[in-house]
Amino acid sequence: MMSAAGKSGAMLEEDPDQTYENVLAEIQSFELPIEATLRSVYDDQPNAHKKFMEKLDACIRNHDKEIEKMCNFHHQGFVDAITELLKVRTDAEKLKVQVTDTNRRFQDAGKEVIVQTEDIIRCRIQQRNITTVVEKLQLCLPVLEMYSKLKEQMSTKRYYSALKTMEQLENVYFPRVSQYRFCQLMIENLPKLREDIKEISMSDLKDFLESIRKHSDKIGETAMKQAQQQKIFTVTLQKQNNVKFGKTMYINDRIPEERNEIVLKHAFEEEDENEEEVLTVQDLVDFSPVYQCLHIYSVLGDEETFENYYRKQRKKQARLVLQPQSNMHETVDGYRRYFTQIVGFFVVEDHILHVTQGLVTRAYTDELWNMALSKIIAVLRAHSGYGFPVNRLFDLLFEIRDQYNETLLKKWAGVFRDIFEEDNYSPIPIVSEEEYRAIISKFPFQDPDLEKQPFPKKLPMSQSVPHIYIQVKEFIYASLKFSESLHRSSTEIDDMLRKSTNLLLTRTLSSCLLNLIKKPHIGLTELVQIIINTTHLEQACKYLEDFITNITNISQETVHTTRLYGLSTFKDARHAAEGEIYTKLNQKIDEFVQLADYDWTMSEPDGRASGYLMDLINFLRSIFQVFTHLPTNSSDHAAMSGKVAQTACMSACQHLSTSLMQMLLDSELKQISMGAVQQFNLDVIQCELFASSEPVPGFQGDTLQLAFIDLRQLLDLFMVWDWSTYLADYGQPASKYLRVNPNTALTLLEKMKDTSKKNNIFAQFRKNDRDKQKLIETVVKQLRSLVNGMSQHT
Repeated sequence: MMSAAGKSGAMLEEDPDQTYENVLAEIQSFELPIEATLRSVYDDQPNAHKKFMEKLDACIRNHDKEIEKMCNFHHQGFVDAITELLKVRTDAEKLKVQVTDTNRRFQDAGKEVIVQTEDIIRCRIQQRNITTVVEKLQLCLPVLEMYSKLKEQMSTKRYYSALKTMEQLENVYFPRVSQYRFCQLMIENLPKLREDIKEISMSDLKDFLESIRKHSDKIGETAMKQAQQQKIFTVTLQKQNNVKFGKTMYINDRIPEERNEIVLKHAFEEEDENEEEVLTVQDLVDFSPVYQCLHIYSVLGDEETFENYYRKQRKKQARLVLQPQSNMHETVDGYRRYFTQIVGFFVVEDHILHVTQGLVTRAYTDELWNMALSKIIAVLRAHSGYGFPVNRLFDLLFEIRDQYNETLLKKWAGVFRDIFEEDNYSPIPIVSEEEYRAIISKFPFQDPDLEKQPFPKKLPMSQSVPHIYIQVKEFIYASLKFSESLHRSSTEIDDMLRKSTNLLLTRTLSSCLLNLIKKPHIGLTELVQIIINTTHLEQACKYLEDFITNITNISQETVHTTRLYGLSTFKDARHAAEGEIYTKLNQKIDEFVQLADYDWTMSEPDGRASGYLMDLINFLRSIFQVFTHLPTNSSDHAAMSGKVAQTACMSACQHLSTSLMQMLLDSELKQISMGAVQQFNLDVIQCELFASSEPVPGFQGDTLQLAFIDLRQLLDLFMVWDWSTYLADYGQPASKYLRVNPNTALTLLEKMKDTSKKNNIFAQFRKNDRDKQKLIETVVKQLRSLVNGMSQHT
């Protein structure tokens, strides 16, 4: 390209005037550098500067003319605008004066408005305060009214209603005004009022108990009279029916009806004559203190305390009622008074049983009745100066004994369940000699090796073991209390106690243990602890036999002495626990296996084992480590936990091997590539490494590895592709692939054949692929013929 100077020079040579015009145009447009353009004017032609300046002046004059024309065109508008501004100036000054005056007048007028506005604001604030006070007072008035009502109820001794009022105050009214001080004072006063109510109601209850204790004979006599009258009335009705519907019938029905009316009238007249003398139990006893006290303690949430107090006091009174007087046997009236007291006592308890819910129970009254029967029998035997026969009563007691034992078994079933629920299934920690002595004083445990160990240490059993042992002894005591009052021989009592204890062990405790083992929250470590616990309970059975022997003084060497069947009970429980361990462990393995996500058509393996399998192996290592490191303080416990761990480990490996084999042979799996087989082989290698790492001590040689021998031989056959050896040696005892079933090999090979056909679309163009296809087809045919031959032979 030509430079700017050269371009301008060329232009000057052609036409100087036109060139200057172009230079001026270029300067005005700024399209070229100015200095280059100016240099071309001065350098190219002589006198160029003068000519250029003339042209420049002419250009300037032209522009001045244009500017002048533009100014002339807009001058008149500018003048008009100035004129308008001058006019507006005068109006603006007037407006300013008016605005100033208006503002002054507004300010003067607003002062009064401001004063009135401030007064209105003050009134509005007072009005709002008054409204707030009224609202708060309306909120507080119901609280004050309820509290006044509470005081009135307390003064009129309506304590149950007072407690309900307290509940309303606490739940409804107090939360609304809890920020006020008077409310806090009321809240602080309520606990004292409740305690006052409890004390008053308990005092009334004590007066009631004292009253019925003094009048139990009168209550019993009244009840017996009522029973006698009821019997007379029933007999009268029976006679009426016999007269009316008997074999001897009057022709005129009016005659027997008149006779019946006379008989009934006579009976009712006798009843009316005695009505004033014979009162009902409700007439003799005011039960309102019991109801009131029960309701009060129920509202206070302390019903159990009231029930325990009532039952305890009534048991004491029962013992006093059942205690005969020294001269009772001398007169018939002594016997009458003795029995009317007993009847009166049980009439009151029966009434309480039916009119209250839970204060006394049928089991409680049955217990009192059993105690009464035992005492009555003893009294009759000791004071039978009149020769009253009691054999039928004893026969009844023997029948009741079996029902009583059943009741005890049901009760102790609940006791055992509670003990098992509260157990933590961990060895008992012992931190001091005092704790150790306290436990072995209640439970017969001996371990010289453990005694030599320093504190702190652990007992092998969990806390449920001594509790179960103690409760079995309590059961024996409860059974003895009933049996010892039957006046049987020591041998018979010993036999009854042993039979009852056997039922407790073989039925009740065994059932509780089996139910415990099946519960979902019982894990593998808990099951192992249960096995250890049952071992110690089984060993303690001989001490229970000694315990019964010490009570009855009947030697165990006696021919007819019953033995305790604890061995079978706890052996069955151990077997159930072991089976549950194996079941839970296999279920956990299934959960891991279900996470397997193989790509059965992969061309190459990942080069590392699958994640699910490594997680499974880590889980098995940890669980077997827990099994083998359970705290055992004797060789027996170590051997037992080791045996369980070995069996569980072998069962787990066998189950894992079976699950992996089923995964390969799954009918829903249609195709398997060689890469998938190689990946699967990596997983089986990890299983074999786990088996050879001795996760549980005590296995001989490669016993644990043999669990995967079927998988190993099958995978080796496919990895090496050694079909000639397999087919040649099949059926031989020394065959390298002895554990490979032809059916299994055929199933897997057909899945690989389908994959080979699908993935190798151009197999017919490659000789190696064609040879491999032919080899697979040949082996498949040979395997099919081998399988068919086996089926025909079978």
